[in-house]
Amino acid sequence: MKSKIKFKGRLWAYLELPLILAIPMIVADVILCVYYPLAGEVASIFTIAYIIVELVLYCTLRPVLANEIVNFATQYGTVQKRLLEEFEVPYALLEHSGRLIWVNKQFTELTGAGKNYHKPVSALFPPLTRELLAKEGGGNGLLVEKDNRKFRVVIDRIAFDAIAGEGKTIEADDSDEFLNALYLFDETELQAVRQQNEEQKQVAALVYIDNYDEALDSIEDMKRSLLSALIDRKVTQYFTKIDALVRKMEKDKYFVVFKYKYLQQMINDKFSLLEDVKTVKVGNEMAVTLSIGIGIRDDSYIASYEQARAAIDLALGRGGDQVVIREGEEISYFGGKAKEVERTTRVKARVKAHALREIMETRENVLIMGHSISDIDSLGAGIGIFCAARNIGKKAQIVVNNPTTSIRPLMAMFSPENGYPEDLFIDSDMALVMMSRNTVVVVVDTNRPSYTECPQLLERAESVVVFDHHRQGSEVIKNPLLSYIEPYASSACEMVAEVLQYFQDGIRLTPSEADCIYAGILIDTNNFMTKTGVRTFEAAAYLKRSGVDVTRVRKMLRNDMACYKARAEAVRHAEVYQGAFAISVCPADGLESPTVVGAQAANELLNIIGIKASFVMTEYAGKIYISSRSIDEINVQLIMEKLGGGGHLNVAGAQLTGCTIEQAKYKIMNTIDTMLREGEITP
Repeated sequence: MKSKIKFKGRLWAYLELPLILAIPMIVADVILCVYYPLAGEVASIFTIAYIIVELVLYCTLRPVLANEIVNFATQYGTVQKRLLEEFEVPYALLEHSGRLIWVNKQFTELTGAGKNYHKPVSALFPPLTRELLAKEGGGNGLLVEKDNRKFRVVIDRIAFDAIAGEGKTIEADDSDEFLNALYLFDETELQAVRQQNEEQKQVAALVYIDNYDEALDSIEDMKRSLLSALIDRKVTQYFTKIDALVRKMEKDKYFVVFKYKYLQQMINDKFSLLEDVKTVKVGNEMAVTLSIGIGIRDDSYIASYEQARAAIDLALGRGGDQVVIREGEEISYFGGKAKEVERTTRVKARVKAHALREIMETRENVLIMGHSISDIDSLGAGIGIFCAARNIGKKAQIVVNNPTTSIRPLMAMFSPENGYPEDLFIDSDMALVMMSRNTVVVVVDTNRPSYTECPQLLERAESVVVFDHHRQGSEVIKNPLLSYIEPYASSACEMVAEVLQYFQDGIRLTPSEADCIYAGILIDTNNFMTKTGVRTFEAAAYLKRSGVDVTRVRKMLRNDMACYKARAEAVRHAEVYQGAFAISVCPADGLESPTVVGAQAANELLNIIGIKASFVMTEYAGKIYISSRSIDEINVQLIMEKLGGGGHLNVAGAQLTGCTIEQAKYKIMNTIDTMLREGEITP
């Protein structure tokens, strides 16, 4: 059957509308014939002539016009196809599955795929998978490479219902019936310019000598200038090789500016300057170590410098001998393998003590809190801050939620019967009630807000003070009025004991208070066997003068039979991995403080010959707690940071959620394997 062409739109108006207009003319003619017969006859003749002429023209011109339209459409389609064929941009039509249907010349020249190539486009460009193309807008903006040229992919989905127009019978969202039009825009030069612009970006860095004064004090006067000159030469030579600008700001501080493209080169050689500067020896017993803070920001040079300042503070807060790179909110760490350098001077402790007193004197009350699942070090440091506040007449309270068996004997000493306030120990809910604009919150034994007993307290507080001996990580308490973080300190109790000596003349501790602070030092140093220095024993001596009874403290720290058996069980079932790492699980059933027992078991495992680091896992309160210990050869803090934790070179830990004990064990093993393979630790 011959199909008929129907005219629509303007064509219909131009061709068929004149015939339709004859209808009102006939009506007008009839009216004239009724009222004006003579005029009606003339109009009738004109109307009949108009209709005859219009019918003749319509019948004659309609096929001709239709034929012309078909010819024009054919020529237009041919021109359009030729234009698409010669389109300067590589273009292809794909099925919904990604199979090529049609390609133009540019696409063929680029890929070698001709008209008869009907394989999936992923064979030419692997990133353009079927799953990616199935997504609405999938692949748009993706960069693909071909013959050392980079192309930006643009995919336009063409649904069959859009092609069908008004007569559509398929909805594209409910069917795979659609085509993909693929465009490849050559952005080789644009990407090269972008890369060049990125590489030319200026990076600010601060280089600090960690132990400059200590190293100089260990050599003769005549060699001090030589040591300083050799360090300057090492730093200058290292950065000059990468076309950097180096300026010495102070005797132990350098400011460096270099191009971003050299940063990856420095990362690849793992900042060899850190190890190179340790080889400087002119009679100094102590190796020189550096801390480097690198800041990267796109918006301004001042912002990059501020990022470098924040990075160097973080590097120093983590114990020095490392590089911290801060790019926006992303923080990377390198180095940090050396033992923290102990400061023999107490100037910093005195300054912090005076600053703490000034802050407390201008506030109404003090809220003290440590980390969740408070241990003896956290409680002892809190008691020390309470004593400082009491000495200047300020009300102080310690936030403790659900005290464990390890700290209950100590808390019992501070009862109302012994002259202490009934509300000395409060929970988080009560702390939030006591909070006001004139309250200062003192955080002890942690510097991570999420680890505290009540993180909401920090969000509401306008005045925050931090005392901690753990290395800082990427999560820190923001904008504290006073921050005293010393990774070389053995414990928070040691730091607080030093501060108390300078807080105010004549400050006195009761024997119970001295016992509690001393117990914190004893636990964190594993009976003075870990991380002890001169200042540790000086703090212990001060507490001894304040009335510490060692026998009384030892009785308070004794474990019950269940804890002792659990610790022995963890040691008995320990597995030695890679010949140097002990991994075990501490049973938590029947224990009120299994995490403490796990830490004790980790210490016990270090007494075994050949064990360089120990890892004890404890499942408690829906989390996997990992206690990690080492003596001197393995930096367990680096290992724990890979698992989201932190700590010290010899004492560290982490908390894992959403995994089982077996999965946590494999995570530890995989982390050890990766770090051994990359040379970050040595067995």
